[in-house]
Parts: sequence; C-alpha cells; structure tokens
Amino acid sequence: MYRFLRTPRWWGINVFVLLAIPFCVFMGTWQLGKFEDRVDSHREAERRPDPATQRTEPLDSLLPVDKETSGRVARASGRYGEQFLVPDRALDGRSGAYVLTLLKTDGGKVLPVVRGWLPSGATAPAPPSGEVTVSGALQASENPGTKGVNTAGGLPTGQLGMISAAALVNVVPDDVYDAWITLVDSPAGLVPVPASAAAGTSLDMKAFQNLGYTAEWFVFAGFVLFMWFRLVRREAEASRDAALGL
Repeated sequence: MYRFLRTPRWWGINVFVLLAIPFCVFMGTWQLGKFEDRVDSHREAERRPDPATQRTEPLDSLLPVDKETSGRVARASGRYGEQFLVPDRALDGRSGAYVLTLLKTDGGKVLPVVRGWLPSGATAPAPPSGEVTVSGALQASENPGTKGVNTAGGLPTGQLGMISAAALVNVVPDDVYDAWITLVDSPAGLVPVPASAAAGTSLDMKAFQNLGYTAEWFVFAGFVLFMWFRLVRREAEASRDAALGL
C-alpha cells in the first residue's frame, strides 16, 4: 500500500520535506538566538552605572560609538559656538526642547553638546564664554527612526529636527563628530537629559518581532510535517481503494 513512496514524484516530496524541516528549525533557532542576544544586551545596559558615577574618558578614545561605548562619560575641551533648540522632545511627560550647543574642540572638530532640556516657553541660557571642559554621556548620531526626531523640515531658524553630523553638515563649516554628548550636570534653568540606550539593546517591538519569527518558523516546520502525513494518508487510501477495486 505504501509502494508509492518509491516513485520519483514521492522521492521529490520526501527530499523537500527532509530539507524544509531542518531549515525551518535552523531559522527558528537563529531568530530565538537574536532575541536572546537582545535580552542579554538589555540586561547589560541596565547594569551599567549611572553616568554621574562613571569616570570620564577622552572623547576620541571612545569613538566610534557602539554598544560598548554608548552611555560612557566622554570629556572634551574647547569653546562653545552656535546654539540650537531641538523641539518636540518630551521629558517626564512634559513638552520641551533640547538645548544643543556646538563645542569647537581643541582638535578643530565640532562636538554637538546637549546642555539640557528646556520646558516649552522658557528661554535657553547662553553658553559660557572662553575655554571650557565638558563631560557628558556619549550618544550615537540620531537617525530618522529615532524617537522624537523631526524629519518634516520647515523648522524656524535656530532649530534642528535631528542631532547628527548629517543634519549639521550644512549648518557649520567645520567637521562635525559623528556623535554627541548629553551633559551630566546641566546649568541652571535646564534639566539634564538622560542618556538613551544604545541601538540594539532595548526590548522594543523589533526585539519581540524576533520572538514572533521564532514561533512562525517552528509553525512552518510543523505544517510541513502535517502536510506530508496528510498527503501520505490520502495516497495510501487511494492505493487501498484501487486494490479493492473501488
């Protein structure tokens, strides 16, 4: 009754099933591993000490920004220059803006420095003059997918929608660091902006998508096996009926 399994057609079906099931299991395991990596990165980020308690390190020693250096306290010296507001940035449920001041470092490059968060309607304090040394949590340049970023354009003069070297390239003539810092201690009138978690370390929807894909791949493996048994059973019943002359 099961001689049909030796036919060329069923050889092809069997080979497909023998390849498809391990492939689905492999992909499911890989997606599960990606989710577990995100969980481990999230736990490691949560265990990092408060920036206020960390020792400061030279800015250039922490570049480029990655999962290891994001959030660590960088130190740079120079003179403050132009100042901008980054609007529509909420803090503790309140609406306001980041006060972004450009620091012309002693090395010649410009470092974007978020000196603090300013409530809506308030006036940003002027940056100090002369040579200064600043310390703040290092952050990677923002991108259009970063929370709070405004990519619509049309902002008034003196405002920026995104903190990144790409957004500043046409604003300042000097080279801009592909990073920024948020001061640990903000001046009077401003609230310190907490450092954001590095990309790929938070348990966001993308992380849980990996978990969903894991379930999908294992479901696919079960579906392939179910359909194989279903086809075998149907073919066996047809062979039995043919043998009985039905």
